[in-house]
Amino acid sequence: MKHLVLSLIFILIFPFMGFSEIKEEVLNNGLKVIYIEDHSSPVATFQVWYKVGAIDEPEGKSGISHLLEHLMFRGSKNYPGNVFSKIVQSQGGIDNAFTTKDYTVYFQKLSPSKLQTSIDLESDRMANLLFNLEDFELEKKIVLEERRQRYEDDPESLIIEEVLGIAFKQHPYRKPVIGWSEDIQTITLNDIKNYYHKYYCPHNAFIIVAGDIKVTEVREKIKEKFENISSCDVPSRKILYEPKQYGEKRVILKRQTHLPMLVMAYKVPAYPNRDSLYLEVLSTILGEGKSSRLYRKLVNETALAVDVSTGNSALSRDGFLFFIVVSVKDVGKINEVEKIVKEEIEKIKNEAPSDIEIEKARNQVEASFLFSQDSVFGHALYIGKFEILGSWKMIDRYREDIMKVTADDVQKVAKKYFNFDNLTVGELLPK
Repeated sequence: MKHLVLSLIFILIFPFMGFSEIKEEVLNNGLKVIYIEDHSSPVATFQVWYKVGAIDEPEGKSGISHLLEHLMFRGSKNYPGNVFSKIVQSQGGIDNAFTTKDYTVYFQKLSPSKLQTSIDLESDRMANLLFNLEDFELEKKIVLEERRQRYEDDPESLIIEEVLGIAFKQHPYRKPVIGWSEDIQTITLNDIKNYYHKYYCPHNAFIIVAGDIKVTEVREKIKEKFENISSCDVPSRKILYEPKQYGEKRVILKRQTHLPMLVMAYKVPAYPNRDSLYLEVLSTILGEGKSSRLYRKLVNETALAVDVSTGNSALSRDGFLFFIVVSVKDVGKINEVEKIVKEEIEKIKNEAPSDIEIEKARNQVEASFLFSQDSVFGHALYIGKFEILGSWKMIDRYREDIMKVTADDVQKVAKKYFNFDNLTVGELLPK
């Protein structure tokens, strides 16, 4: 009865999720288009997803996906110069893009009546990107400066990067999305051209158009502009492999920092492996929110920490890391904090969480999942994330499966993954 009431509340809060209609088609050149017709508000979003991210980058060229993202705003055959964003803004919209370890996304948010602008711009830069040497060199300098500010001069980001670098010995997830400075400097304009032609093509992309649209109208406009773009072979994917870990790994970073930080990371699988669902619930129990076990223990009871958080990237193309991050008050107490974290993990291994704790955690995971989709844009974004994993249709199953997680499931993954031979520890210490 309680779950029924919650479901009714979510439908009232998120009517677009209850009443939006999703359709898909594949154009003759292999480009998939996903339509989300939702008339709950007079807005629309147009998103182009490319199935390429840091995980696909060749050795010695880390950061090339992100650098190409920058160049995609530098002009195409019919829209030369740095005009993309200006055109979108002139139509009352906003645009942006982001690169992840698994994919790259370009999007606009605008009035449904202005969708032709997105269609014209995105189709042209999918087919006819310009490669100007001056623009390339300028964007490379911008990316290098971005890396310096966001990573090299940011101790908290740098310790996460260092943990990734040693947690994975072989797997491409060890590389930062922005790339390493030395690699970025060696990327040439010809490298960018080859990367673009290999990955930015219909067979390796899909479009999501969502909002207050009429599929019959927008469909013809998309086909007119996109269907004539030359098809391509589906890019071959790397064979992802990570050697078995033997023993705990540890890295210590000394930097000018306000607070010491402890980072603990365990290798874990990604969805649709069911263990990833159990780990989502475990993450909530351990360290998400002020009522979580680690927050109560480290912040409230012992006052050893300022903050605690946990994170599990279930929606990754391959298995990633389960993070436990603690901002420690006193550098002399960092070992004690680590000991307490491990003790709390052992408690779950030895005694499964109560049914009440499991139900609360499941509801929190479900609520977070739904609230992340509380807009036309957010809903489209999650449809895209599941399409990257294989099919957007898995999104409903994911939510349903979360609500089936049991205490035994949570205890099982704690025993299976949270052990000495699967752990990487990072310590950020004041210099």
